[in-house]
Amino acid sequence: MQTSSVIKVLAAWLLGLMVVVAGAITTVVLVNAHIFGPEEQVHDYLEALSDGDGERALGLLNGSVPAANAAMLDGAPLQQSMAAVENVTVGEPVEVGDGRVDIAITYTVRGTEHTSTFPLERTGTEWLFFNTWEFVPSVLPTLELSVINQMEATLNGTRVGMPEGRNQFAVFYPGDFEAHYTSEYFAAAAQTVAVTDRTAGGKRIALATEATDALVETVDGQVRRFLDECAAQTVFQPANCPFNFQTENRVAGDIRWAITEYPTVVIEPFNGNWVMAPLSGTAELSTSLQDLFTGTIEAVTVPREFGFTARLSVSDDAITVTPVVQY
Repeated sequence: MQTSSVIKVLAAWLLGLMVVVAGAITTVVLVNAHIFGPEEQVHDYLEALSDGDGERALGLLNGSVPAANAAMLDGAPLQQSMAAVENVTVGEPVEVGDGRVDIAITYTVRGTEHTSTFPLERTGTEWLFFNTWEFVPSVLPTLELSVINQMEATLNGTRVGMPEGRNQFAVFYPGDFEAHYTSEYFAAAAQTVAVTDRTAGGKRIALATEATDALVETVDGQVRRFLDECAAQTVFQPANCPFNFQTENRVAGDIRWAITEYPTVVIEPFNGNWVMAPLSGTAELSTSLQDLFTGTIEAVTVPREFGFTARLSVSDDAITVTPVVQY
């Protein structure tokens, strides 16, 4: 009887030990999968991007910075790059051999679905049981930015220098990048691009700078004043003006010019400068002429189409339009 009781106690003890061991194994497996799994590295990396912590993100990614402008790699510009990255889902690791896995994340940027894949490798264990994972070393991707006829632009809310209208920026991925240029006289509408993988280069934003309405209105005002001053001259050939009238008859009344169609001002980039497209319009001459043979006096109204060019100079202090009239 005593031996039977001992056996029962030992059996119960062994059963309890097996349960504990099984529970420990289960716990190790679960902790290894959910706390020390490679997905956690991806979660931590995405969190660092959202926090604008570029130093931590770079360390987690095991990344190196290419020879490019680093303005987008920390702080507010980095945070803004993640602001439009929404509906993020981190997928399960996929074994690819040699202790490596690929983890894909899906997300949307401005309503468009994207996928990014991160390669990670097992680097050892902690506390004998738990795997350690690191991103496979990589070089950060770059973003090319260009802007017509300007030496600066705004990228993710930060003013950046643009030597000769171009620059290259190192960026993290995933990320959304928005660039624009705005000044009183010239502007380029905002353009966006999503960087979704670690491929170096390939992503570009080209800003097409144009003259603002304020500049066009100012230039148009100067062109109109020039033509109005020409029209104020009471002669058939106003000096330094693009229109005139010739006749063999005698003038028998006042000479009056009027501009009936002013030119449309178009300002375009050319060879690193801003130029005005050729200008054309219509003037109207009103006067009275006497026929030298019959002596008849007749009131005449004559339309005169004209064309000319103009040089444009724009600085912070002044806008100057210089008409160029060729006879």
